[in-house]
Amino acid sequence: MADKDLRINEQIRVQEVRLIRDEGEHQGIMPVVEALALAREAGLDLVEVAPQAVPPVVKILNYGKFKFENEKKVRDSKKKQKLLKLKEIRMQPKIDDHDLDFKSKHIKGFLGEGNKVKVTIRFRGRELAHTELGLDVLKDVLARIEGDYVMDKPPAMEGRFMSMVLSPKSKK
Repeated sequence: MADKDLRINEQIRVQEVRLIRDEGEHQGIMPVVEALALAREAGLDLVEVAPQAVPPVVKILNYGKFKFENEKKVRDSKKKQKLLKLKEIRMQPKIDDHDLDFKSKHIKGFLGEGNKVKVTIRFRGRELAHTELGLDVLKDVLARIEGDYVMDKPPAMEGRFMSMVLSPKSKK
């Protein structure tokens, strides 16, 4: 739950609440004014942690510290996320052997970095009548990069392009 959704102290506008002390012990259901008095007595805040419950659950705690801990959790979870990028390699069906080696080396590098790779063959003019040549080039690319990939999308035609999507094998 976002901090903006939490109500604290006088913002809590219900008659009865279920109170949890700062040590974590359940105090039971009581009037909100009584719970607020207990929080003030302890020098802490009354924070609504489960507003959808009946009656709402409130907790006596230091709101500043609570907010900081939540922000820290969000930051840590963002750090653990890995952003996958989709790299695209384009070629033509009449590509030379050396160029194919060069492009295959790039594809291997992108997969090694943990990126997905979209390999695209562009057909021009009469080349569209011989799409099997493009399929042969894609198969040749797969043979050159040797099994350190997973095919997300097999070779398929999309208008004047034939493409396939590869992703790196998970390192588990």
